[in-house]
Amino acid sequence: MSTKHQHYDVIRKPIITEKATMASESNAVVFEVTMASNKPMIKEAVEALFGVKVKAVNTSITKGKVKRFRGQMGRRKDVKKAYVTLEEGNSIDVSTGL
Repeated sequence: MSTKHQHYDVIRKPIITEKATMASESNAVVFEVTMASNKPMIKEAVEALFGVKVKAVNTSITKGKVKRFRGQMGRRKDVKKAYVTLEEGNSIDVSTGL
């Protein structure tokens, strides 16, 4: 498997919410990443895929809620988010496709 495929395996998708949009004003982008990924892996993947310099990576894990599905109790999956802060002068436009 090539390294580009490994980078796409680390980063699942960009997260576009109100909070993520506010973070983009401070030169940060939010991605959903795999649970097994760590900060150096995320930094390497973003720099390789988008051709930007990463200043810092902060991660957070959101635990899945317990919800009802068709009357049965079920549980949503846990999600790991990465807040990637970019160096000055670098930007990623997440509204366009990869």
